[in-house]
Amino acid sequence: MTEEETIYRLAAIRRTYLVGDEAVHALNGVDLTISEREFIAVVGSSGSGKSTLMHVLGFMDSPTDGRMWFEGEEVSNISRVHRAHLRATRIGFIFQAFNLLPKISVLQNVVLPLSYGRKRVADTNELGMQVLRRVGMEHRHMHRPGQLSGGERQRVAIARALINNPRLILADEPTGNLDSKNRDRIMELFTSLLDEGITLAVVTHDTQVAAYAQRHINMQDGCIVEDFRQ
Repeated sequence: MTEEETIYRLAAIRRTYLVGDEAVHALNGVDLTISEREFIAVVGSSGSGKSTLMHVLGFMDSPTDGRMWFEGEEVSNISRVHRAHLRATRIGFIFQAFNLLPKISVLQNVVLPLSYGRKRVADTNELGMQVLRRVGMEHRHMHRPGQLSGGERQRVAIARALINNPRLILADEPTGNLDSKNRDRIMELFTSLLDEGITLAVVTHDTQVAAYAQRHINMQDGCIVEDFRQ
């Protein structure tokens, strides 16, 4: 595997929290390599470390120990400002609760990350409409989130995650609030993103969601106990 094909490499990553006088090892020596265009499902019981792993991958948290590389750059001890820049420009986030702002339109929600990333775009609304077309939601661009179904809101959330042309998309239980029909539609949309060179990592408890992924990472007690491709 060449460096160009590697999105992320983690070596002996630990994340320890103090709860009272007790040290809790949320991540306990994780080694992981993520390659371009992989679709990964991260599974495990509550408290297994899967959400902490996603927070570290998304630069929302920093490891206590170990080394990390992102797109060939060592990011083990980068500044908070640098972490925020990578988070805003190279990674897209999708959440179970959609996290759309209720008082602004679909289009305004989608283009909002452009202001965080300070990306210069000639026409932000046109770019927003382009990504809404990619997820089949351009006809709803003037609606507010409360006027949409759950499946439609998640499509808007995916468009928002795509607006900065991310290298990696992290999704935390992205279908947890959807019925089975909308779940399958969203997962088919996720799968189509692989053809655009995007890498996907999804945290899920749903075995039917995990079945869409090419690679399964099973976590327990802060460790990866199983890592296989199907």
